[in-house]
Amino acid sequence: MSKYAYPAVFTLEEDGTYSIIFPDLEGCYTCGDSLEDGIEMAEDALALTLYGYEKEGREIPKASVPTAITVSENEFVNFIACDTMAYRKMYNNKAVKKTLTIPEWLNEAATSMGLNFSQVLQEALISKIQMH
Repeated sequence: MSKYAYPAVFTLEEDGTYSIIFPDLEGCYTCGDSLEDGIEMAEDALALTLYGYEKEGREIPKASVPTAITVSENEFVNFIACDTMAYRKMYNNKAVKKTLTIPEWLNEAATSMGLNFSQVLQEALISKIQMH
């Protein structure tokens, strides 16, 4: 699963900035200079944290029901959504060399057509991944 939504607790600080924590996720917190900035920073922090969970094979906790989260007078709960696949595409885009084996006839046919093997493989993998 790569799309998530978690409740975040936004705390309005005295200087007008926001501190944001995700009660369901260990070590997931951030801040923002404004509400808009805070939401953007929260989306990034959530994607980074959950991407780390996925990469480490950690169990991803279930999101709390917002009404179960107690907040004080200067706080509110807001759901933040993220897509870890989109995050991977943006921040984990280095090329990785792969060796593969194909039949000689297929190699000759593809080469004669001037096909870029890396591009064809990437397109096929992206198509296959999006189908699931």
